[in-house]
Amino acid sequence: MKRFMAGHDRSQHTLFPESLEDDIAEDNPVRVVDVFVDGLDLAKQGFDGVQPEATGRPSYHPAVLLKLSIYGYLNRIQSSRRLERESQRNVELMWLLTRLMPDCKTIADFRKDQGSAIRRVCREFVLLCRRLNRSPRPSSPSTAASSRP
Repeated sequence: MKRFMAGHDRSQHTLFPESLEDDIAEDNPVRVVDVFVDGLDLAKQGFDGVQPEATGRPSYHPAVLLKLSIYGYLNRIQSSRRLERESQRNVELMWLLTRLMPDCKTIADFRKDQGSAIRRVCREFVLLCRRLNRSPRPSSPSTAASSRP
C-alpha cells in the first residue's frame, strides 16, 4: 500500500480544528446568499420571529432558515428531510448556517408559515442575479452541453 494515497486516521484528534472558511472558495455562490440575506430587513419583508420571545426554548433566527431555503432553491433540493440531511453533511451548508442543523419539521414549518415572505425574497434574489448577469442556479453539465454551437 505504499503507492496509494493515504487518508487521515478518523480517530486522530487535531491540535487546531479546521476552519470551514478555508473550504469555501471566494467565488462560491453560498457567499452571495449569505451577504444577500444578511443585508435584508427581515421584519420589513414580512418574516415573523425576527425578535426572539422572552420565554420558551430559543428558536432559529429566520435568516438561518431563509439561507437554507434559498440554498435548496439554488440546488434544486425541495424536500425538508433532504435539506436536513444536507445541513449535516454538506460543508457549504455548514458554513452558511454556521454549523446549525435544523430538523425537517422546523424547516417544513418555516416554509409553511413564512411561504409568502420566502417567495418575495426569492423573487428579489432572482432579480438581483439577473441584474448582475448571473444565473440564480449553478450551471449543470446538461445545460452546458446543450448550449454548444
